[in-house]
Amino acid sequence: MSSSRKIRVGVVGVGFLGRLHAEKYSKIEGAELVGVTDANPKRAGEIASEYGTKAFASHKELFGLVDAVSVVTPTESHCPISLDFLSRGVDVLVEKPIALNIGEADRMIAEAARTGRVLQVGHLERFNAAIAALEGRVEGPWFLDALRASPFPNRSTDVDVVLDVMIHDIDIVLDVVRSKIESVTAVGRTMVSGKADMASARLTFEGGCVASITASRVAREKVRSLDIYQSGRDGKSPAVLSVDFSAQELSVSKPSGAGAGEEPLCHEAISVTKCDSLMEELRSFVACCAARSAPFVTGEHGRDALAVAAMIQASIAENA
Repeated sequence: MSSSRKIRVGVVGVGFLGRLHAEKYSKIEGAELVGVTDANPKRAGEIASEYGTKAFASHKELFGLVDAVSVVTPTESHCPISLDFLSRGVDVLVEKPIALNIGEADRMIAEAARTGRVLQVGHLERFNAAIAALEGRVEGPWFLDALRASPFPNRSTDVDVVLDVMIHDIDIVLDVVRSKIESVTAVGRTMVSGKADMASARLTFEGGCVASITASRVAREKVRSLDIYQSGRDGKSPAVLSVDFSAQELSVSKPSGAGAGEEPLCHEAISVTKCDSLMEELRSFVACCAARSAPFVTGEHGRDALAVAAMIQASIAENA
């Protein structure tokens, strides 16, 4: 594929998030939005009209017309739709979670490898500017505390809160700690959807690091935060790195060394150049498709996050 030619892209599923994919692709210089499709033909037509592209009745009508697609459909269809495209030599960005189960994820990863296609998973927070600013700052983490809560979403919930919400922080925690998990304990309950709408998990890693991850889609207010406690090493002071995902802010708190009666901690706001995380994610995907390079968030990353999510779900069921 010539790197000078625009990447022809399509969007499969144009609900709330899929519409945003279509919007961003229509603005990316290196991409040409060929078309969209949705289970609701009226919706597909409306989005196609809004972004100056064509509506298709089925994702199969995009075969031969696109170089790459975003799969933004209910989780149960991620695997079959992605395989349809990967097997035909089309690069795929599939929204999180990668699939319903590990077996499906493995099939997708194997097919991408067999055909030499890009398979990127939509773990959006990897492109958050505050997370990018963590690079080179995490040293010796011993405890991570993640909280992601929001009011009940005005959309369908085909999966529980673990796969819908918590998986964002599972992926970030795995990327920060980069160690094997020794044990998982979790609790969760349903309130509205018939599936777990609130869950809290404790992950213990080899080496002793522990992560507490709490997710709720039945909260009164929206909170998306991560605190990383590090013990300090090589003569450095212990510190807490605090991420506000929504505000894209990062701060560092350290002992001030002050005397009695003075402020014991000093706080530093780290300079962060805020960005449109979804735009950055899709630009990265298009660039990988053009350069034939590995994506920032691979199928393997998506599989790893899904595997931990499955462990959390099993613990919730055991403790119900």
